[in-house]
Amino acid sequence: MKLSMALNMASRTYKDAVASLNSLQSNYANIMAIRASGERKNQMNIWEMQEWSRRVGYSVSDYSKLNIIHITGTKGKGSTAAFAQSILQQYGSQIRKVGLYTSPHLKSVRERIRVDGAPISEEKFTKYFFEVWDRLEATRSPEDKFPHMVPGSKPGYFKYLTLLSFHVFMQEGCDSCIYEVGVGGEYDSTNIIEKPTACGVSLLGIDHTFMLGDTITEIAWNKGGIFKTGTKAFSITGQPSDGLRMLQERAEEKKTSLSVVPIFNELKNVKLGIAGDFQIKNASLSVALAHEHLSRLNILQEPLELSEDAKLPQKFIEGLQNTEWSGRCQTVKDGQITWYIDGAHTKESIEAASGWFKSVAVNSASKKILLFNQQTRNAGALIKYLHETLYPELKLSRVIFSTNVTWKSGDYSADLVSMNTSKDQVDKLEVQTALRDVWQGLEPNSDINVTSSIEAAREIIKNEKEPVDVFVTGSLHLVGGLLVVFDGTH
Repeated sequence: MKLSMALNMASRTYKDAVASLNSLQSNYANIMAIRASGERKNQMNIWEMQEWSRRVGYSVSDYSKLNIIHITGTKGKGSTAAFAQSILQQYGSQIRKVGLYTSPHLKSVRERIRVDGAPISEEKFTKYFFEVWDRLEATRSPEDKFPHMVPGSKPGYFKYLTLLSFHVFMQEGCDSCIYEVGVGGEYDSTNIIEKPTACGVSLLGIDHTFMLGDTITEIAWNKGGIFKTGTKAFSITGQPSDGLRMLQERAEEKKTSLSVVPIFNELKNVKLGIAGDFQIKNASLSVALAHEHLSRLNILQEPLELSEDAKLPQKFIEGLQNTEWSGRCQTVKDGQITWYIDGAHTKESIEAASGWFKSVAVNSASKKILLFNQQTRNAGALIKYLHETLYPELKLSRVIFSTNVTWKSGDYSADLVSMNTSKDQVDKLEVQTALRDVWQGLEPNSDINVTSSIEAAREIIKNEKEPVDVFVTGSLHLVGGLLVVFDGTH
């Protein structure tokens, strides 16, 4: 029996793991049905994650060994997590291994689960993936408590990856981890963490309303759900007043404290590893989170003063300078083309991304091009915010609206397959055509292209006869697909 399982494991590949993972995606019809019903996440999500953990071999209390920083928010939570990871890596002599769990991924799903800054290898992803898969196959849940978790069923895509991340970090011996919330907080699958070392909330905004609510107060209630008794919570300065008020109420409810982190003056003269003026708030939040974490582990003894003039440890400065985070305010030079890449899917994030592009490109003599898609949100509203931010100081001579399909053949990169969108809608270029019409109303004289793939969009840009600055924004699936096209490997 053991030999048979060993042979089976040896025969399964990374491609098999990705295909199995993709089979756990909810299809488009199911997602639309949930949205139409008004059904929102509830406590069952947490109970299910606790039960899945038990079946894989863990008590939720086991995860406390990972010493987790837990981060939520609408804009900037991934950047904050990346900054915090880089800071903790500066303490490699006192921390054994740093784990990072984030979403979504850009090119490879392995990016979501990192150890010491690097995505886990294909070999380890495959090994750990099927260990979790096989343990779920071999175990059962009590029917009276979980009647819907029938034999052979698995968690959905994000829940499975969350479960896998815990397994990876436990097996790899990580003793400091950072978890970025997927959606919201209260009912997010990451919120089975019982004793985080610190909790953080980046900028709040309106997003995922069908799950979290239509107002900033409802959204803040969900985000504040990650707060835990005995764990300090931190938020950035400049939160919407109603949102901050709710976060404070949730901190009181959870019997903890919420501190608003100022922008540290010392960081104003530091070149952060992630570009964009707005990143200084995320960097400041990461400083507070990392300092609290290291204090809880007795690695740092001196308290951090939460004032603008606070003196920061040199290792913190070095960590912030060395942070790398692809697809976020990233610049790629390719001959006479300069790509400015930043995914954005909310009003706040599209304004921040557009403001960054304007600041770096407004004085450039190069032709300006926009490459955009946002398949599943109010894309028309987003490009209006984009236009308002750029104009009149910076005008675009060409605009390209593409799908998130990677290749001209109609194929997606295997790690980027998405069943969460309407194939018919994508095939008919419905979103892209609607975006073209919106942009024509804003700028009637613009050259506008609609393309069925990211590869085709890139070819149009490559055929430009003069230097160009290309602003790539909107969906992170577009950003990730473009980076795959840059690599040129199917």
